[in-house]
Amino acid sequence: MPYPQVDRRQLNIKLLSARKDKVYIERDHVPVTAQPAPLPDNALAVIRETVERLKAAKAAGKSRMLVFGAHAIKNGLTPVFVKLIEDGWFTHLATNGAGIIHDWEFAFQGHSSEDVRGNVSRGEFGVWQETGFNLNLAIIVGAYRGMGYGESVGAFVENEGMEIPKQSELIKEVVKTIVENPEQAAAAADLLATIRAFDLKPGWYAVPHPFKQFGLQSAAYRMKVPFTSHPMIGHDIIYVHPMNKCAAIGRAAERDFLAFAQSVSNLDGGVYVSIGSAVMSPMIFEKSLSMSQNLALQQGTHMDNHFMCIVDLQESHWDWTKGEPPMDNPDYYLRYNKSFNRMGGHMRYVTADNRDFLLALVKGLEQ
Repeated sequence: MPYPQVDRRQLNIKLLSARKDKVYIERDHVPVTAQPAPLPDNALAVIRETVERLKAAKAAGKSRMLVFGAHAIKNGLTPVFVKLIEDGWFTHLATNGAGIIHDWEFAFQGHSSEDVRGNVSRGEFGVWQETGFNLNLAIIVGAYRGMGYGESVGAFVENEGMEIPKQSELIKEVVKTIVENPEQAAAAADLLATIRAFDLKPGWYAVPHPFKQFGLQSAAYRMKVPFTSHPMIGHDIIYVHPMNKCAAIGRAAERDFLAFAQSVSNLDGGVYVSIGSAVMSPMIFEKSLSMSQNLALQQGTHMDNHFMCIVDLQESHWDWTKGEPPMDNPDYYLRYNKSFNRMGGHMRYVTADNRDFLLALVKGLEQ
């Protein structure tokens, strides 16, 4: 007998316009011309090395991956990210589910970052109509069309809407593909169930995004730079909304994981920069690297020349070139370094605010 479940259809879901937010993107964004705060000499040395590695990797056609936590988006750094991909310095962006949400809310309404503590006590945290409805629908439609998580949302923002197919077309597709392509049949069936549940009309579903110049996903979609999302079920506010369909999220996130792994497979001689992501980034990277090594070994090669630059506010005093610190050293418990250091290649760690690091990196690359 299945466990009892909460019925999300019974929730009192409020309009997003009623929410009080902390960050307003027009006011709080970081322009590319902003000056970074002074950084210590060791941080500047790593930034200079990262700049040289990026230039060499770009010349060699190797992957340059920039992976970040949601705070990089919430801190208004999208213009800096956009500059880095416009100039061709990074070939792959990746974040978690929260990064996707903040980026979309900025593009849609120009502000994000609710009062979590206060809203949880009022039963309002994450219970917002536009965010839950639109993002879940974009992912369900995107998964049906064979798109990844970040690509689905990026297309929705850039196009300021999406096409909703007719129910009759989806029924025909389910019947036609159920034997030869059951995965596509399942994606079509998920979209069909969503259309019926929410009485969605076929045709163009228009959603203006008046602040999309601050949308990183739309910029990446426009420039054809892979932007992947690596969510965890139940971690993000879109799971609160009854529109949520985890099967569609799984399809889209699976595609993103495999796209991420494909970029890692071209990382020998490339650069991997991880900013403020102590869990998602090393966890996704180590599996992707293991698969890449597996494939490389079958071809008689081995990946040993990937360069990793890890940026976080947490201080680290251990010399990681000496290997992993002893258990009585405080740095032993930095999962960040500990996890990355086992992966081979060349790793550097920078204690810095993500704003200052990225601004300093842009300036270094412009020289």
